[in-house]
Amino acid sequence: MDLRQLRYFLAVAQTGHMTRAAEALGMAQPPLSQQIKGLETQIGLPLFKRHAKGVTLTEAGRTLQADATRLLHDFDALQSRMQLLAEGKTGRLDIAFTSSAAAHEFTPYALRECRARHPGLALDIGEANAAEITEAVAQGRLHCGLLRVPVDRPPGLVFDTLQHEPAMVALPIDHPLALRQRRGQPTPVRLADLQDEPLILVRRTGAPGLYANLLALCAAQGVQPRVVAEVPRMLTNLNLVAAGTGVSVVPSSMLGVHRHAIAYRPLDVGSQLDVPLTLVYRAEDNVGATATFTRLLNTLASHSPTPPTKGTPPPH
Repeated sequence: MDLRQLRYFLAVAQTGHMTRAAEALGMAQPPLSQQIKGLETQIGLPLFKRHAKGVTLTEAGRTLQADATRLLHDFDALQSRMQLLAEGKTGRLDIAFTSSAAAHEFTPYALRECRARHPGLALDIGEANAAEITEAVAQGRLHCGLLRVPVDRPPGLVFDTLQHEPAMVALPIDHPLALRQRRGQPTPVRLADLQDEPLILVRRTGAPGLYANLLALCAAQGVQPRVVAEVPRMLTNLNLVAAGTGVSVVPSSMLGVHRHAIAYRPLDVGSQLDVPLTLVYRAEDNVGATATFTRLLNTLASHSPTPPTKGTPPPH
């Protein structure tokens, strides 16, 4: 037997009449009668008692009616669930952020919008560095991630730049560079000012992108920074700055972390460094819930002052 035959059977059982059931099904009566006879032959028992006014269920027919009703209900429910899954209205998403990406105001805004617009999506959120996120997405352990400057671009991954912001210098609150002012306003910092300063960087294996760009800019300006520490997380970096261990360069969205102990100063015009907010995901898996999430973030970013730069997957 198959689901089609069970639907025919239930239609006859509900109407109690072959002709009326055929009309409800939009088919001729003879083919319907043949399908019912075929089903009875497969089961080996009569399902209906035929009489002049129609048909009535046999004991076997009543048993099949209960089971078939339950089975078809479950099947229809399964179809509905799978359709919602295919449309990206339900499903589970494993996502990870770098600590500095999580600190960007766009990130919590996007998560709130996702939960409000797509309550059927379950978000499982974690934290890792940029290299770990990129590797996990490439290997299928994460659906997508938010990071800053990509540290690597494995084949098959898409990198969408959602936002841009400037980098800022993080200084101990009593540092001479933090105390400099011009016309009552804090003075921007030049990279040359950092020549002899102890510089703290997030470990380059975790986030070489941003700090590789910083070191490249230093080299272009003839500045040789004195790196005294490399740490695995942005917040560890700022903890050390707050403790007076050294200075660092961080995304401007980190402004406010340890504000009692850290002064944040802009880089001057000749030393400015762009820090993007980047969404990474697998091109071939950008369907269902993942597609809903990536499409939403790009849409939200496109309505912000800084439009996103749509990425394209590298060729295989």
